[in-house]
Amino acid sequence: MPHNRNFFFHRKAAAGVCLLLCLTSLLSLSAPSAPVLAADGLPASAAADASSSLPVLSAAEAAAASSLPVSEADADGRVTWQEGFFYEPLSEEVKARITGISYGEGCIVPYEDLRYLNILYVDFHGETQVGEIICNQAIAQDLVEIFYELYLAGYPLESVRLVDEFGGDDTLSMEHNNTSCFNFRVVDGTSNLSKHAYGLAIDINPLYNPYVTWPGGKQRVSPAAAAPFADRSLNFPNKIDEDDLCYQLFAERGFTWGGHWRTMKDYQHFQKALPED
Repeated sequence: MPHNRNFFFHRKAAAGVCLLLCLTSLLSLSAPSAPVLAADGLPASAAADASSSLPVLSAAEAAAASSLPVSEADADGRVTWQEGFFYEPLSEEVKARITGISYGEGCIVPYEDLRYLNILYVDFHGETQVGEIICNQAIAQDLVEIFYELYLAGYPLESVRLVDEFGGDDTLSMEHNNTSCFNFRVVDGTSNLSKHAYGLAIDINPLYNPYVTWPGGKQRVSPAAAAPFADRSLNFPNKIDEDDLCYQLFAERGFTWGGHWRTMKDYQHFQKALPED
């Protein structure tokens, strides 16, 4: 009898295992299997089909597909980067505005080497304004890209006007915290032409980022009204330093910063050398 009980027990156990296997098979047939996903979240087969049908884009088409336009001049020589951001050769009207002021007597830079920039910027009241800049053609593309990125970031600029509106007076322009570029002039206190004379330097928010020298060991701040901002260990709005977005954008494009100079400090100033031939 013990032998018979084990026999029936094993038959029942075997029957149970068979039933369990049958149910598992039925469930696997009724439930769809999980697809293998590609990295982009598409099923691997669909991703393969999609990738094989993608068109091959040219460099121009790839740039157009991104948010950045291709820089091409129109029939008048205007290059539009984004809406409200463009540069072009100096018109006769612009030449008349600057001749005898920023484009002074003896200017060695041909009009043809300069470009007129139109930009948008956010002022100190959070309002969008239209700005004007004249620069060397060698840095026009750099500037239009930089000011576009500053505008997108809401980086505040108090004024962006041609220095001619201040009679070509650099000190007066700085006192009005005006951002400007081309001005045929010498370096303050010297007989050497400034990089501004070639349109290769630009000053940003100069009232908060002054030009500081130490003639005879005594500190001199220009403009004088910017004296409270000469101490760069202090924290205050509109201060340019290495953590500042403005500094970073100019540095990325190969500009040098006057804040790095040793014998003097020009915290407002960014300049770039002409490309070598």
